[in-house]
Amino acid sequence: MLDRHHLQQIKKIDELGSLTQAANTLFITQSALSHSMKKLENSLGIQIWRKSGRRLILTQHGQRLLKAANKILPQFEKLESDIAAMATGQGGELKLGIECYPCFQWLLKVVGPFLKKHENVDVDIKNQFQFGGLGALLNFEIDLLLTPDPLHNANVEYIPVFEYELVLVVANGDELASKSHIEPADLQQRTLYTYPVEQSRLDIFSQFLTPSGYSVKHHKTMETTEMIVQMVECGRGVAALPNWLLSQVEQSTSVRKIAIGESGIHKTTYVALRKGEKKLPLINSFIKSLLKNG
Repeated sequence: MLDRHHLQQIKKIDELGSLTQAANTLFITQSALSHSMKKLENSLGIQIWRKSGRRLILTQHGQRLLKAANKILPQFEKLESDIAAMATGQGGELKLGIECYPCFQWLLKVVGPFLKKHENVDVDIKNQFQFGGLGALLNFEIDLLLTPDPLHNANVEYIPVFEYELVLVVANGDELASKSHIEPADLQQRTLYTYPVEQSRLDIFSQFLTPSGYSVKHHKTMETTEMIVQMVECGRGVAALPNWLLSQVEQSTSVRKIAIGESGIHKTTYVALRKGEKKLPLINSFIKSLLKNG
């Protein structure tokens, strides 16, 4: 089976031209290096080396392995360097996933001060997840996941970041504006605007409309909060938005917020991470930044 140390050995033998010199540089015996190369040739069913006088020359198959070594080994070294830096909090890259559409702007307020504090750290925000971020977290595609919908997994830890209420947004002149809260029947002839998330995962449907047997006349999706609020302000429909987000635009628009149901829909946004990684310096520092701004 081809391994990293095989690629290192092939590269060193090619550089020095002899098993003896390569073995000395790799701190192994010549016989051990010779045995390693022979075992690899037998395993792959190819010849890697041919002799030219006293010098070893790569065959066509060997050249292919050397090309791979020159490409892969630097990536290994870079990865190890990044992990070592990340483990000490001195550098590396932190990859964040978002399953919360309106959280992107809020997260930027956290990222800015964090980057100033960690000058050698890069932050990559991936917001393409629509309730699929858990798989990315478990597959090490991201390091942290911001989500309002925690899914139980024995390998994942969830830390609450902030609480909020999902509210209905209506125009000031709307007949619903005088209500303290709405009932499901109030929306059956309405156009509802939401973010483009699967309907079964939208709380206004899963926790409010669907259990009651009611629905809306039209359900339309938009990606930006500004456009959703503008459509509501113009009387085109109503919207379901987090109350903390609406507080940023409510003062400058002709809309108001109403509780969804008598008790309202109350949610918590969590940061998810792989179990055992909470104490990693970089991850720990970012979680503290999240909680500070929560």
